[in-house]
Amino acid sequence: MDKAKELRQRFFFPFIATIIFICIIVVRTPRMYGSMPNLRGPQKTCPFQISQQTITPLNNTKHLLVSTYMDQRVNGFDIRIIGIFRRDSIQPLHCLFCCAGYLSSTTTPATISQHSDNFGFPFVTTDVMCQIPPNCNATHIALLTQPECAILSNQIWLPIRNKNTNGKEAKKLQFNFTVCFSNLFGDYNNVLQFAQTLEMYRLLGVDRVVIYNTSCGPELDRLLQTYSQEGFVEMVPWPIDKHLNPSRGWLFSEHGGDMHYFGQLTTLNECIYRSMDRSRYVLLNDIDEIIMPYQHKNLMSLMSMLQQQHPNTGVFLIENHIFPKKHFEPSGRFHLPQWRGVPGVNILEHIYKEEPDRNIYHPHKMIIQPRMVEQTSVHEVLKNFGQHFKVPPDVCRIIHVRVCLQGSLTLQQLHVDKRLWDFTGKLIPNVDKVLKRAGLLTS
Repeated sequence: MDKAKELRQRFFFPFIATIIFICIIVVRTPRMYGSMPNLRGPQKTCPFQISQQTITPLNNTKHLLVSTYMDQRVNGFDIRIIGIFRRDSIQPLHCLFCCAGYLSSTTTPATISQHSDNFGFPFVTTDVMCQIPPNCNATHIALLTQPECAILSNQIWLPIRNKNTNGKEAKKLQFNFTVCFSNLFGDYNNVLQFAQTLEMYRLLGVDRVVIYNTSCGPELDRLLQTYSQEGFVEMVPWPIDKHLNPSRGWLFSEHGGDMHYFGQLTTLNECIYRSMDRSRYVLLNDIDEIIMPYQHKNLMSLMSMLQQQHPNTGVFLIENHIFPKKHFEPSGRFHLPQWRGVPGVNILEHIYKEEPDRNIYHPHKMIIQPRMVEQTSVHEVLKNFGQHFKVPPDVCRIIHVRVCLQGSLTLQQLHVDKRLWDFTGKLIPNVDKVLKRAGLLTS
């Protein structure tokens, strides 16, 4: 009996201990893999579930994750995860990596950076910064609330993008200009102005438009499908309303809700990183705005001049000029019959603009070099690596057709600006073509 007891102690109990240890650290293989992994040597145990969503809840938190990018511009970090965090429940997080199919042996602590602009809302755009462990060819990342190596089979992994950029122009860029439009929501259906704006941008040299879509009207949806099919527009689903109660206004004290303007700040930052390894310049402005050069035929000529004059500048601030949509050009020459059945504003009919009141805060929008920007707000960047420059309005300004800002001004106090008419020879037939392809022209 003593010998048998000794054998059990020497062989049986260590075997049981080994099995328990394996159960702790090895992730169960999903059914789709069909069999348990070979437990000898390194395991291809990740990723199991790769998020295919643009908004992914983070397990055991109130936070949401959006996307992950390689970013080695800040010393000590390799990875930036863009997220939406609840400000009153920030807790320590830990980064776990999938290294070319193999689970990393250790986690690294995450550094959490809330953006300074939150406008009083409970949720804020947040960057989670991680360091890749040595000898890891990282392809995917998971965030954990505890640093242990045990991972559940339902752990969600995010793919790491921009792996070949690292903040530098490591490869030839695909586009010169990308326009980032933040959010479509509330069944927005301003079809005519939208088509005119996109076709105007095409004439100015824009190669790509990125749009974050929560909801839009049926006619605009048809137009967007047309643009997406030809590759000019990249549509990013943005179901923020499925996760939070998004605000329709910019200030929490007035509008309430969980987050500013359906997550506008998050989408602008996400679009910068989405474009970082593909586009030389990114324009950050709203759907009803056109960043218009006044001394150059296109944006490339404009930026070549500005970049030569300001070589260390990565942020160019463009002044906003409002064209009240209640005032119409009197001749009616662009009140075209084929557009009468198309919903939306005809920007060619609005030539009267307000002169900005520069005695009070006057907002700008931006043209940026994405590799020189770390964090942005709506009207200014929050963190960047270069200088910024306010472009004089006689060189470039925004044509913004909307409700008036200075409602007390009479027509005689407004200024005539017919810059858009310089492009009508090409703009009108191009708008007609795209509306016809979308089936939105009746004649």
